[in-house]
Amino acid sequence: MTIDCENLCYLSATEMLCRFRDKSLSPVDVMKAVIERTESVEPRINAFSHTFFESAMERARESESRYGQGRPIGPLDGLPVAIKDETLVEGMPCTNGSLTMKDYVADSTSTNNRRILNAGGILHARTTTPEFSCSGVTWSKLHGITRNPWNPAFTPGGSSGGASASLAAGTTALAMGSDIGGSIRIPASAGGVVGFKPPYGRNPEEIPYNLDFYCHSGPLARCVADIVLLQNVISGPDPGDIATLKPKLELPEKYPGIQGWKIAWSMNLGYYEVEKEVEKNTLAALDIFRDLGAVVEEVDIDWTTAMLDAGKAYLDHLFGYTMYRSYREHGDLLTPYAKAFALAGSNSTQADFWSSYEVAGEMYRTMGPLLDTYRLFICPTNNLAAVAADHDQSRDTVTVNGREVDPLLGWVMTLPFNMMSRCPVISIQSGWRRDAVPTGIQLVGPSYEDARVIQAAMAYESAVGQWYRDPAHRPTFEGRAVT
Repeated sequence: MTIDCENLCYLSATEMLCRFRDKSLSPVDVMKAVIERTESVEPRINAFSHTFFESAMERARESESRYGQGRPIGPLDGLPVAIKDETLVEGMPCTNGSLTMKDYVADSTSTNNRRILNAGGILHARTTTPEFSCSGVTWSKLHGITRNPWNPAFTPGGSSGGASASLAAGTTALAMGSDIGGSIRIPASAGGVVGFKPPYGRNPEEIPYNLDFYCHSGPLARCVADIVLLQNVISGPDPGDIATLKPKLELPEKYPGIQGWKIAWSMNLGYYEVEKEVEKNTLAALDIFRDLGAVVEEVDIDWTTAMLDAGKAYLDHLFGYTMYRSYREHGDLLTPYAKAFALAGSNSTQADFWSSYEVAGEMYRTMGPLLDTYRLFICPTNNLAAVAADHDQSRDTVTVNGREVDPLLGWVMTLPFNMMSRCPVISIQSGWRRDAVPTGIQLVGPSYEDARVIQAAMAYESAVGQWYRDPAHRPTFEGRAVT
């Protein structure tokens, strides 16, 4: 049966692999379709900083030959995988969205990327990121503005915004992201895809970020099964990363239902202002969990804005300081938001940093016992579906329900779970706002119980169906309401 370009591009990665194996589909067909799709939609969304179509086609032909012989080289063989323009691939550019690195070419390959390539994944593009990944939106002086395929007036999130935009637009099968304050989950929600923040140490990181417990690398995809597929490739101990966990955790591909589970939820974590349509979609998602047989109960979370302040103080002290070094050397080249982050880092004190540890400990005094009583915790991912595509946190304001909130992290509810970084968190879709911008919920599990959040996410997805299977549930690039 012939499949047109768009439908082929929206197949899940796991479906592509099944068809590669039974020879009803070739990696060459998929790569041709992805390239054609990219050339059609990329000018409208700007999800890629670099493309490598010629070499990708060569790799696809090699993969086709291997499947013809019944000898694929690994679990990703023949799949297009977009890698964030932040991590290293030897011989390829790595700009971090910054003019200060526009000519940088990597001389080594990050562990995660090496594992992807060794598993047969085909790197066809690097995805856009804000400068040094220090924003929840994706634009830079170097690569311009990345827009949301569902409604181009809005951001697809950040910092892995190019990854979510590409997945939503059908220009990759899988994508890699990183998350130091929500940079996988924010774009997963705003872009209408799935994003997994594994617990600290599950996946390798680049030195010295491997020692920063806020920092996680992880997969984004259009469905939960594809998250499992990519996560199982990249996870596991690395001899060069002291923080990686032993032994390797292999996530199952199939799970039982969640009937009888006790699930806790909070709409605002005690202090966030939540947009009315986000609230409506979250409540509807909770009803789906009830329909699946779970007992779903609202709980009080005694967190306050001091928690957000503490998390920001931590990021300023470490993450901001790394940018301050670039600011001192290349100040005029930086974006306004990167400059502001750098200056905040230069003004951070040891007391601020130590206080962030104290506050994180107090937060877990609430969350720890809760996750011992309940099998899962749910809350919105972004309390505002998305901000404008060109939002600048250094100068623009953000309001939710008429109340002004922090322009960097006050419109997202992700940072608390970087502070409690050993908790696995997956963001899945909860619906759309009236202007077609997606909304999402976070499923939070007890420390290192990765399979638990995957099991719940799969059960939810089986009930609502995979969005992108139905052409009516794909982006129109026009902001048209989705029903």
